[in-house]
Amino acid sequence: MKGLFLLLLTALPLLATEFKLPQNCTQAIVGTTKGWNSSYLTLKRYQKNSKGVWYAIDDAWSGRLGANGMAWGRGLHPIPAGTRMKKEGDRRAPAGIFHLGGAWGYRADTKHHPNLSYSRITSRDLWIEDSNSKNYNKHIRLDREPSGTWEKKAQMRQGDHAHSLKLFIKHNATTPIPGDGSAIFFHIWRGGGSKATFGCTTMAESQLKSLIQWVDPKKNPVYILLPKSEYAAKKTTWKLP
Repeated sequence: MKGLFLLLLTALPLLATEFKLPQNCTQAIVGTTKGWNSSYLTLKRYQKNSKGVWYAIDDAWSGRLGANGMAWGRGLHPIPAGTRMKKEGDRRAPAGIFHLGGAWGYRADTKHHPNLSYSRITSRDLWIEDSNSKNYNKHIRLDREPSGTWEKKAQMRQGDHAHSLKLFIKHNATTPIPGDGSAIFFHIWRGGGSKATFGCTTMAESQLKSLIQWVDPKKNPVYILLPKSEYAAKKTTWKLP
């Protein structure tokens, strides 16, 4: 038994280096920053052709992140040992590689890719950020209007234009770990990009609308968010665009 345990320990670094993007992933949004503590990023869309080669489909555009930059999140990627992890309230965006969820918005007539789910946000839609809740980092829809401070605080519709259109980034989403971060979305930036976020990735409204019309779940799209140096170090082994 001891020998098996030692074998597993020695295999862990190997497993981490062998990680790569799923072969059936043919759409990717890449976000890079100058460093772990920067809240300014550059975003670019990539698509993979029939020969398995990634190519950019348009020019890069600007975005904003958490005020304190990034920390490793929980997604598809292996988590390096001894590194800073994303935590609730740390004002850091989750770094790594993440599947994308559905789109959400205030309007009923928002244009989106036919294969991408879109949900109109009502006053009864809540997204739970309370680490003590069994529904942590999950959407719930009440069968009545919200009552009490807790429910009203969790409402997705707050009359805030910045959150009137959003796309879910699946950080800590499959089996949410309480306290490791919740409610991470792409959404509209504030003040023309002059304001940082609590952990989401924001951009101009026109860019977000274009993104929501482009993302196709059948192409297994991912969001890759890393500092430039980390991206360069992992590009080849992780098969990044």
